[in-house]
Order: sequence, then C-alpha cells, then structure tokens
Amino acid sequence: MNTPMLKSKMVLHGDTNAKLAAAMGISPQRLSAKINETGGAEFNKHEIQFIKQRYSLTSDEVDDIFFTN
Repeated sequence: MNTPMLKSKMVLHGDTNAKLAAAMGISPQRLSAKINETGGAEFNKHEIQFIKQRYSLTSDEVDDIFFTN
C-alpha cells in the first residue's frame, strides 16, 4: 500500500482520518489500522471503490495506492 499517496489525496480533498472514517461508516481507529496495515487490517473492495469515487481516482491511481508494496 502506498500510504503517502493516499494521505496526499485525503489532504487535497480536505479529509482527515476522522472525516473519511465517518463517511465510510467505520471508526477512525479502524481506518488508521487499514491505512497503516496493522493487525492484518486491509481495505476491502467496497472501501476501495468508495475511496476511488470520493477522490475521483483513476484506475492507475487505485493500483498505485492499494496494490503496490
């Protein structure tokens, strides 16, 4: 996961962890775990789709954020 790229998209759209978590219906702590990939937490396909739409991401940007090491 490319955490810095996701965080930069969040900042560009005026989102904080708390705002994005609320929009996604999860706790800020859970979102943080998913962003930092702690405790085996990861984004599911519905959450990735939600983020793609929220930030108007291209398919390449989705790949770069969620599917790179």
